[in-house]
Amino acid sequence: MLRYLTIPVTPFAQNCSLLWCDVTHDAVLIDPGGDLPELEQAVQAQGARLSAIWVTHAHIDHAGGVGELAQRWQLPIVGPQAEDQFWIDALPQQSQQFGFAPAQAFTPTRWLNDGDTLSLGQHTITVRHCPGHTPGHVVFYAPAIGRAFVGDVLFAGSIGRTDFPRGDHDTLIRSIIQRLWPMGDETVFIPGHGPESTFGRERATNPFVGGT
Repeated sequence: MLRYLTIPVTPFAQNCSLLWCDVTHDAVLIDPGGDLPELEQAVQAQGARLSAIWVTHAHIDHAGGVGELAQRWQLPIVGPQAEDQFWIDALPQQSQQFGFAPAQAFTPTRWLNDGDTLSLGQHTITVRHCPGHTPGHVVFYAPAIGRAFVGDVLFAGSIGRTDFPRGDHDTLIRSIIQRLWPMGDETVFIPGHGPESTFGRERATNPFVGGT
């Protein structure tokens, strides 16, 4: 079975997720934005074996620790979609602008596209390209456990900001309706910030996308 642990990191309380197969103990970190010693302790505490870093998008609070962690553990970097390259290149500047520890730019081992699949232990995870917050934002969907790791596309009671470079509100709404809702109302999503919710709850109550 797949298991996960949500670990808030960085001054922005960004939800980094440790996701692992409890049979093979293979694990990934999704969006290790910073606080690497804490993340490494969490991996060790679960007896997991890191095999990759997965990235939803390249804002500093989600990707600030990716380059250093990949070098330290010799890990492949998977994601986001290639349209976020300009955000990756700007990570050093982002870290200065927002008062984060120095961040490294990096080149993903594998760019992702809509409909791609990833393997983790005995499980398959589906990738959905969900632009709007950033142009290269992706989401990871684990149907075996009914969970989606959505980064900053959707939050409990809110949606991602679209006032950053190459953000677009209409595109974000389409991503939510066309890419997230088909996963089903019962699917629980882990957002980039704040508590979990379900797609059904957000369809019913979220003021930005309720009723869609």
